[in-house]
Amino acid sequence: MLEKLQVSPKMSDTPSTSFSMIHLTSEGQVPSPRHSNITHPVVAKRISFYKSGDPQFGGVRVVVNPRSFKTFDALLDSLSRKVPLPFGVRNISTPRGRHSITRLEELEDGKSYVCSHNKKVLPVDLDKARRRPRPWLSSRSISTHVQLCPATANMSTMAPGMLRAPRRLVVFRNGDPKNKHVVLLSRRITQSFEAFLQYLTQVMQCPVAKLYATDGRKVPSLQAVILSSGAVVAAGREPFKPGNYDIQKYLLPAKLPGISHRVHQKGKAKIEKRKSGNWKVSINTSDFPNAGTSSQIYIVLYGHCRSSAPIYLYGRDGTRFQDGHEDNFTIMVGDIGTPFKIRVGHTNSGHSPSWHCKRIELQNMNSGEKFYIPVQRWLAQEQEDGEICREFPILCKGQPVLPVTTYKVYITTGELWNSGTIANVYLSIYGEKGDTGSRKLFRSKNSSKFLRGQVDTFFLEAVNLGDLCKIVIGHDGLGQGNGWFLEDVVVRDPTTNHEYAFFCHRWLDEGEDDGKIVREMYARDKTISSMRKKLELKRKETWAADSWKFMKGNTLQFYNKLSGGFVRLHPDGTVDAAGEQTDRYGLFDVIFNKGNICVFQSHEMRHLSLNFDNGMVGGGGHSELQVIYQPNRCVLLESVLLPGHTLTVDRHGKVTDESSAGYAELSKEFLVFVKGVFLSSAVVILATSLCQALCLQPNGTCTGAGNQSEQSHWRVHRISSGICMFESVKTARMYLRIKDGYCNGMGTGDTDCHFKIKKNLENASISLESLKSPGLFVGLQPDGQAKPVIYTKDESVCFYPRVIQFGRENPMGMSATPSQGEDKTTPPESKARCSSPSSSEKESKHLCRIETLLLEEKWKVLVVTGNTGTQANVTLWVYGYEGVTGPISLTKDSQEKLFLPGQTDEFQVVLRGIGEIYKIRIGHDGTGGQPEWTLQRVTMENVKSKKTLHFVANVCLSRNQADGDIVCELPVMKEGEPVFPLVRYHVDVYTGQLKQAKTESEVSLCLYGERGDSGLRLLHRSNMPVRFQRGQIDAFQIEAVSLGNLQKALLHCEASDKSQYWYCEKIIVKDPGSSSESIFTCERWIPFMSEGLMHSEIELYCQEMQINHPPKIQEEANDGDWKVTVVTGDLENAGTTATVSLCVYGEARCSGPIILGSGKHHLFKPNSADIFKIHLTDIGEIYKIRIGHDNSGDDPRWYVEEVILENMATSDLLCLTVDSWISESEDDGDTWKEVPTVRAHRGPLPVVTYKIHIHTGTKPGAETESNVFINLIGTNGDSGKRRLHQSGSRKAMFQRGQVDIFSIKAVSLGNLKKVLISHDGTGPGNGWFLENIIVKYEEDGSCPEVLFPCHRWLDEYQEDGKTERELLPRK
Repeated sequence: MLEKLQVSPKMSDTPSTSFSMIHLTSEGQVPSPRHSNITHPVVAKRISFYKSGDPQFGGVRVVVNPRSFKTFDALLDSLSRKVPLPFGVRNISTPRGRHSITRLEELEDGKSYVCSHNKKVLPVDLDKARRRPRPWLSSRSISTHVQLCPATANMSTMAPGMLRAPRRLVVFRNGDPKNKHVVLLSRRITQSFEAFLQYLTQVMQCPVAKLYATDGRKVPSLQAVILSSGAVVAAGREPFKPGNYDIQKYLLPAKLPGISHRVHQKGKAKIEKRKSGNWKVSINTSDFPNAGTSSQIYIVLYGHCRSSAPIYLYGRDGTRFQDGHEDNFTIMVGDIGTPFKIRVGHTNSGHSPSWHCKRIELQNMNSGEKFYIPVQRWLAQEQEDGEICREFPILCKGQPVLPVTTYKVYITTGELWNSGTIANVYLSIYGEKGDTGSRKLFRSKNSSKFLRGQVDTFFLEAVNLGDLCKIVIGHDGLGQGNGWFLEDVVVRDPTTNHEYAFFCHRWLDEGEDDGKIVREMYARDKTISSMRKKLELKRKETWAADSWKFMKGNTLQFYNKLSGGFVRLHPDGTVDAAGEQTDRYGLFDVIFNKGNICVFQSHEMRHLSLNFDNGMVGGGGHSELQVIYQPNRCVLLESVLLPGHTLTVDRHGKVTDESSAGYAELSKEFLVFVKGVFLSSAVVILATSLCQALCLQPNGTCTGAGNQSEQSHWRVHRISSGICMFESVKTARMYLRIKDGYCNGMGTGDTDCHFKIKKNLENASISLESLKSPGLFVGLQPDGQAKPVIYTKDESVCFYPRVIQFGRENPMGMSATPSQGEDKTTPPESKARCSSPSSSEKESKHLCRIETLLLEEKWKVLVVTGNTGTQANVTLWVYGYEGVTGPISLTKDSQEKLFLPGQTDEFQVVLRGIGEIYKIRIGHDGTGGQPEWTLQRVTMENVKSKKTLHFVANVCLSRNQADGDIVCELPVMKEGEPVFPLVRYHVDVYTGQLKQAKTESEVSLCLYGERGDSGLRLLHRSNMPVRFQRGQIDAFQIEAVSLGNLQKALLHCEASDKSQYWYCEKIIVKDPGSSSESIFTCERWIPFMSEGLMHSEIELYCQEMQINHPPKIQEEANDGDWKVTVVTGDLENAGTTATVSLCVYGEARCSGPIILGSGKHHLFKPNSADIFKIHLTDIGEIYKIRIGHDNSGDDPRWYVEEVILENMATSDLLCLTVDSWISESEDDGDTWKEVPTVRAHRGPLPVVTYKIHIHTGTKPGAETESNVFINLIGTNGDSGKRRLHQSGSRKAMFQRGQVDIFSIKAVSLGNLKKVLISHDGTGPGNGWFLENIIVKYEEDGSCPEVLFPCHRWLDEYQEDGKTERELLPRK
């Protein structure tokens, strides 16, 4: 039985596999509004209604009179049938959304209004909406002349397969495949991913927050939508629900619109209708077992005129493509000309997607001509080469028109940190004879694809494309770390041995560069000129990164790797490169700099400079040298007067020239070191690549993949020679540290933050070694995240310092520790005199402690593997009674030869100051081709004392076996018994009952007790099928050497986006050996924001220990510490996306604005309580607070119920009721609310409404369009800076000669002393001439009026240029 399938004659831009684009035409109807012709009495109002945020909607004209609409609700119901909104019309507002209409009487005749389904109204450009669309832009019918004209215009010039077709997308409702809509992806609805989701919310008539592919994978971006298989599943906050989301029955209707015969081109005859292009397709599936497929099959036909779109072969009468069956179809593709190749593939879906195709036959049903394609190939990821899309030439007279070519593709990932990706990468190659379609690159010669600095090789089989012209490469944006820095792509054609180079050197990342994750690149021959251009770009980038070194006034050293010495200029004028690092003749001052032209003067002998004399280098007068940077960060020093003459030395450091005989090895490359980089108070960047640097992230972690911006600036605190601390400039009092196996920026300035600076002469970099944990260095993982590592001389521990601001030497007697700080008001001499004997004693004790820590013991570690080896990275921790060392990475040069079955591997480790060992922890990270590992035993032997410790394991460390743990702890054995027993702790994790409390993120837990910690363990194997669901209790087990009495727990949740944030209620830990249980109360979202920083982990203290700890903020309470609880109301949309701040006013002083956090980080959600800790010092008795936000984000409106302040030291409680909207579009339109407190023996101060009359002057140009702000200051404090945006008298504010009246509510300010008035300078007319301000208010029965005269400009181009003025009252 034949199946009739009709597809558009348009062809795909990139005909594709299962994730490429399906291009088909679509047709839709939008009902046009009907206009009333009935005549009404004069009392009728003719009103136009438009759709919120949609200028394309032409509007609806409605006649409103008492007969047509008796109530306002009747009007809303009528408009709901005419204005397409997902939940009907529930709100009518003025065009700018400022005022809501609630009664029929408020509607004005001839006016326009905006309809929305909630109180949030998006403004509409009425001029644009009123324009009737031209016929060719009408959405009612997609006329074929829109599609045909570009195609016909370019038909003669474009290669086969290069035409474009409209993009249709089938959208299914999650869990309901029958509820679907077909949408056309237009520019209007794809301005952003958020706008597209909002559009789908209207189309699907339900909230759409997430998109999934039909197989359940998340579609996180607009680019991923475009790269999808033509169908997506729209979901709200719920997870993906599997279903029969069958795509082609909706993409391929019984009959598609034909080509209009009424289209004419100017001055030409009518275009003839294309031939129908009916083809019969017969596909034979092989007859051996499992040859059939459950997947969706498609084909693409290429002819000499053009190609078809992807044609899905869908059978409506039952299952297709089964073992030994022949399936027949009839398709319509238009006139493609004589076919020369076919692409066949499937979507790799269903329970058995693999398919073995025997042959394909094509018959032109108009001419009767037949074509035969012998296939005999697997299309399966687990068979042959793993391809699920193949191309075959169509035989003509028994011979193929074109040969099949296997292109070799080399893809180079850049060397920037975090430049690799785990996303799915797709490639389409274009040539003079068509294209390959979009192919997924999934089988590389490397075990892991697209890693930093790696070259991946792929083979791509296709019918020969001829000369290649371009490629399109991109990824789907799925997975964490999906951004990708692509260096270049090289495609080799084996038929001609020609290589085509496609140079990129850009990010494919939504958060970097231009935000694109798909790029189109054009071919270059892989010639010397192409390589030279690439080299020149690298040189320019290197010079941009290191040119700061040659600034005038810097003191430099030049190091030569061949001779192993520094360049010296001797008093007799001779030069060599054999000096030591401390040689005084090896220092040179930059006394002249212009671009890369410099003069290098001897620091010791000011009359000598590096000079070229008769082609030889020596010391003499000032001579200009050109600095030529190389890609390896080395420089050449070339004479400006004698081009081509460079400083060249031999292996002994002797200056020579390239023509010298007797020396086979010469070098003219020098590494440059700058003196005085790490002086106290210097600000430096620790660069990790030419354009990246070590950066402190908002959650306190550090990454080497940050931009070289203010966020990556570090202030140097010099402790002693070669030992420094690094404090974040952007976030003060946060220091780089190594502690408990982590490297982050959460240090407080203690010894964990002390680092020894090690200079690396090989590449002019430095490495930072922890002084407290010697042997551990600040290192970087491939994704750029900082971690402690053992020094291995690779680039992961190398940082290239760049000075932003030079520091100074520490004066005698001063310390750079943050506890003392830098008192700028006290002279250094007085500080030295005031130094007490006790301080020197403490310093000597501190030095003794450091010496103790530096005592090291070398141990030999023998690791015996059982019958299952591993390729994962193995890590060791060693615990002693005085401390812990770890993580220690057990690696060697030949990593692949480690931990083989039955093998014993030996390592050398250094342990410092940990005392007698009582346990070890060993495990792996679950990576590599063989992540499972059977550990038999571990033996440690002290190299010096020969003391031997035995640890018997006999465990399988695997996620898939036993308890699913990949880490185990082993106690030291004494006389056949463990010093401490192994305990299997039972851990119950309670997820809260709040909405969206669940998470799919990974959660880890670390238990702390009297005897150390358990290490951070992934909570992997729960008793529940799906972990961490709302209101659920998950049970886990953690095996560890007995920790004694538990003291605290560290809970970690690293969420990829805010939809995966987790609300944890509490954790209960039970020790089965004793009947005791420990309760750790959490009751908050993780990650969370505190004091402007995101935190992915939280410390929880045992409930018995919480007598001195508040229940939700597990930190020790100090004087001045307050707990702030902010309760958001349970109204619809009560939450906010803005950043919230708090001001606390006391009798002594005001706290100033304290940022609590942002609603973008899962704070301030409806019906929730958010808890923060703030520090208030010496402010006296609190008499009022002011809370508000910055009006940022998509929906900044916020309804606050109450704010509770609790003194953590005294337990004093202040409960302040707000019960109000804080929004510019609600109530009084203010984004700040002030609330008085009830003071001891006194009542609260009253809340006063201040009426502010602003008089704009009458001078020409006196008006302004800027945002105006005011702050009223009285004897009881100030009102804070408020924006004046709702004038009670005028629509256009601050016009020439106009008086605008505003209202501000504030806790009584007492007698007004002054006013601060300003504007932000925005808008075309930002200057403003202010005449005066009158403030009127009513308090204690009196109605005072206070005049603040001004009569001055607030204009940066008038008078003194000030845009802020302080006005005093006229007495």
